[in-house]
Amino acid sequence: MSRKGKVYIIGAGPGDPGLMTLKGAKCLQEAEVVIYDHLISPELLDMARRDARLIYAGKEGGRHTLSQAEINQRLLEEAGSGRVVARLKGGDPFVFGRGGEEAEELARAGIPFEVVPGVTSAISVPAYAGIPLTHRRFTASVAFVTGHEDPLKEQSEIDWKSLAGMGTLVFLMGVRNLPQIAASLVARGKKPDTPAAMIRWGTTVDQETLTGTLADIAERAEAAGFKPPAILVVGGVVGLRKDLNWFETQPLFGKGVVITRPEPQAASMAALLRDAGARVVSFPTIRIAPPESWDELDAAIQRLETYAWLIFTSANGVHHFLERLRAAGKDLRDLKGIRLCTIGPATAAVLEGQGLRVDLVPETYLSEGVVAAFERYDLSGQRILLPRAEKARDVIPNELARRGASVDVVTAYRTVNSGRKAAELAEQIALGRVDVLTFTSPSTVTNFLEIMGPDFLPIPAGIRVACIGPVTAAAARKAGLPVDILQEAYTVPGLVESLKDFFARG
Repeated sequence: MSRKGKVYIIGAGPGDPGLMTLKGAKCLQEAEVVIYDHLISPELLDMARRDARLIYAGKEGGRHTLSQAEINQRLLEEAGSGRVVARLKGGDPFVFGRGGEEAEELARAGIPFEVVPGVTSAISVPAYAGIPLTHRRFTASVAFVTGHEDPLKEQSEIDWKSLAGMGTLVFLMGVRNLPQIAASLVARGKKPDTPAAMIRWGTTVDQETLTGTLADIAERAEAAGFKPPAILVVGGVVGLRKDLNWFETQPLFGKGVVITRPEPQAASMAALLRDAGARVVSFPTIRIAPPESWDELDAAIQRLETYAWLIFTSANGVHHFLERLRAAGKDLRDLKGIRLCTIGPATAAVLEGQGLRVDLVPETYLSEGVVAAFERYDLSGQRILLPRAEKARDVIPNELARRGASVDVVTAYRTVNSGRKAAELAEQIALGRVDVLTFTSPSTVTNFLEIMGPDFLPIPAGIRVACIGPVTAAAARKAGLPVDILQEAYTVPGLVESLKDFFARG
């Protein structure tokens, strides 16, 4: 018996990937084929199975990659062949999304389908612009209208007279017909001084909001070069924006921040930046690789009981050490009696996540801070194991050896060039989407300039450089980069706060 296919018609939300519903994400992850529209966030596509086939069916500026008839046919063919298909549509599929037409085709063909509602731009975009669609002081009614229809055509399906009497109006996809929409409402009795707002790229870091009245909004939009995708909101509630504009006033709103650290370590930093309104540009300059040989680390693990202290200077060191510990047939019980020191709280959190208690975390999250933290301990004759990166400063082993300790430095991992191409970032810079380059270690600086090449310096005008810690800053300056923002404490949250403070000062 042949397997039966199925189609999930999923609303992907208005643009912010965080507005995708939990059920939508679940269905997307189940799909073998994803047929997606224009404006779907790449982050949502990343949720799909690795082996899922992605089919672009976007419509942009009147240009259709696939016609609606072709989209319908692909849905029938893919699901008819027994595959699970996700039809990923912007906003809500049943709000001016033609999802109903696609569902009809599936129903006629006897193909099972589910509709997963999405957050429609009709309500979410105004909310992100600080405009509530209903408010007891202004209106208790709201209407959603397609802006695609020509309001002056003889057989218009839009009841302009009724709309003119309603409190709040939301026109989707109405940029090109904006003059006619405004004129039609005024002609049917809407006051010319009624507040109006155009919102472009709503719920994303590229969001732009233009306010005015019915009398001048079309002229303002033309002067500002407002282009799709945008929606129009008409009504007294638009006036609330001056007090309720929460999104566009975020401290890093619209600032393009480049993250150069390895992808596995970038997620937490990216989340903090997005929460502050930043545009995150991922450009990892290094990747973490195992050492050329595990012999040194494996030998040290075999004599674990001889060490009084284990010092970790990064989360990567912890991960690779524990991996080799397990490979040797040992576990956390073999660390009994060994004290643990980490260079900072982020590294300590990794150990604590394994159920281990960290004995020593310095006040200053640098190698010098680790050395200072050991001042109250007698290290005479004690053995210390330091699993770390292949290339690192020797402050810790040298200084602790002077204090009488025997320090075994073993390579737990290497940082190597990520292989990214300069053109990837150059394009973002050319589009004006980069405001800050962030560096979290000297190796990110070195590999960044190796990737970008000598022609990158002097740094393009208007781009700032932010560094964690004085060691990274020194490496940046030595390489010819200016350091505009310096977070002394070696923490990613601290760096993000420093970025906020910098741009708050203007």
